[in-house]
Amino acid sequence: MKQKILVILSCLASPALAENARQLDAHEHGVGALNIAFDGASVAMELHAPGADIVGFEYAAESDEDRAAVEAAVAALARPLELFEFPASAQCSVTQASAVLESEEEHDAHSDEHDDHADHDDHDDHDEHDDHDEHEEDHAEEAGHTEFHAEYLLTCDDMSALTSLSFPYFNAFENARELEIQIVTASGAQAFEVERSSPELDLRGMF
Repeated sequence: MKQKILVILSCLASPALAENARQLDAHEHGVGALNIAFDGASVAMELHAPGADIVGFEYAAESDEDRAAVEAAVAALARPLELFEFPASAQCSVTQASAVLESEEEHDAHSDEHDDHADHDDHDDHDEHDDHDEHEEDHAEEAGHTEFHAEYLLTCDDMSALTSLSFPYFNAFENARELEIQIVTASGAQAFEVERSSPELDLRGMF
């Protein structure tokens, strides 16, 4: 099923959308990116959000409290329909959902690899820095570029009912201010910005 997510989202790799992805790499606090691709009855989504937006800090999660915050955030991000809400009449359900926290270095080195591998690297990275105090400062810098990465695959029984998308995401993560959204349908690609102050996107006319 993960392969289906990758195939659907591969259509997001147009030059214009790639430019926006490069802008996300600049790691603007408060601003995340959400890619959405509609294919038949499937909706593939990919979220990238700075660590500070989701857990409120960007240093290495060393304390039990920090680690608990990261774990809680990953669990919340793995429940997409509680963060991104389509009309109930569309009858959307989650086919697959996954979320990890990764550093910018891991993201760059493994941009074509996903969840299990990135998660493994993340744990290795923490182990190395826990064992070597002299690297703590470097790790703090790396942590300044951490981001949460989530992937979702939904199935909707009535695609014609997908007239809007609302964002409880902003209520869940108080430091999140904006999402840069790229949507791909059979008719082409479109870009939007959704802000905390107006957390809804009109999808009418996109299909």
